[in-house]
Amino acid sequence: MAIKYIVGIDEAGRGPLAGPVTVGAVLAKVSSLGWLVTEFFPHGIKDSKKLTPLGREEIFRRLQICAREGKVQIAHIHSAPIVIDQQGITWAVKSGIAKLLKKIDPKPKETEVRLDGLLKAPALFKYQHTIVRGDETEALIALASVVAKVRRDRLMINLAKKYPVYGFREHKGYGTKAHYEALKVYGPSKTHRLSYLCKMIDII
Repeated sequence: MAIKYIVGIDEAGRGPLAGPVTVGAVLAKVSSLGWLVTEFFPHGIKDSKKLTPLGREEIFRRLQICAREGKVQIAHIHSAPIVIDQQGITWAVKSGIAKLLKKIDPKPKETEVRLDGLLKAPALFKYQHTIVRGDETEALIALASVVAKVRRDRLMINLAKKYPVYGFREHKGYGTKAHYEALKVYGPSKTHRLSYLCKMIDII
């Protein structure tokens, strides 16, 4: 059976001290790939981390319009800090990918899955390819990285309202100097990854 669809998958938030790890996906018809590159990356494909926050938000806004028009399908999954602490970051990402593919529900025999870095899809997806720096060379992976990054950043900004002392709005949970200083004063919150802080005895 010929491949009709391609899904791009990437994650955001593997390294932060707080918040979830988020997996994003974008599904499109094979025939749409050329159009997607022209529409979203006229000056070359870029990984979401190399875009400005406003640039990511603009791409995400346009992606949502395309999704409403039925041109693409987009989705994301957050894996909570407690999952990361109990099962490890690799398991959390792997589980997130499986849940995400179940959510968008592509037919494995008609779908190719393209994943960034070292990511893998469930074995039932026979047509899958893991591409090192795929977010810099594959349009759907790059767009998936935007979905993951925007969705995670928005969540961290909301968590900043609940936990204002940590500065999540600015650093999104990453280990900045200001974040470490806040941890020394206030200790970890319920959204921190305690497994990531286990070596910081004076904080925990």
